[in-house]
Amino acid sequence: MQAEVKGRRGLADRLINAIEWMAAIFVGIVAADIFISVILRKFFNTSIPDSYDAGRLLLGVLIFWGIAATSYRGGHITVDLLWTSAGPRMKRFIDVFATLVLLFVVTVQTIMLFDKVAATYRDNVLTYDLNLPTWPLFAVAWAGDVCAVVLIAIRAWRLVFHPELLHDEHPEQRAQE
Repeated sequence: MQAEVKGRRGLADRLINAIEWMAAIFVGIVAADIFISVILRKFFNTSIPDSYDAGRLLLGVLIFWGIAATSYRGGHITVDLLWTSAGPRMKRFIDVFATLVLLFVVTVQTIMLFDKVAATYRDNVLTYDLNLPTWPLFAVAWAGDVCAVVLIAIRAWRLVFHPELLHDEHPEQRAQE
């Protein structure tokens, strides 16, 4: 049974891992930007041009890629009061319902964010110091949101049709098995 489950984890799991790695890379980029900016300002009385603009835009990118990384694994903040007291069938129903609601909300958010990317491109919004266009970072954030929709859709499909393919989500569930 375990080998069969591992065999069915292929392209989708590689995609999930790649998206999680992208989120981790953006965490590293944001941390490096902040660290280097602080060191330059404190010890050399200088700064990276457009550091503030790049930092806030990269933080937005990080947020949307973080949504993608946490959505599949169920690592986001949840309130499990009702879930923990429910039986197995009700737990599955709650998981499926919550995932479908999340899929709807993030899909609408992705559509709206695309409008923001297009408006930023059309309006030629530039950074303060170097006058670089900001729309590419908006587009990278939007790509993270698209990845979130894809991962939530994979999660919903697996919850409904192949729950055995999901990774362990709830410690209480692992303890009961």
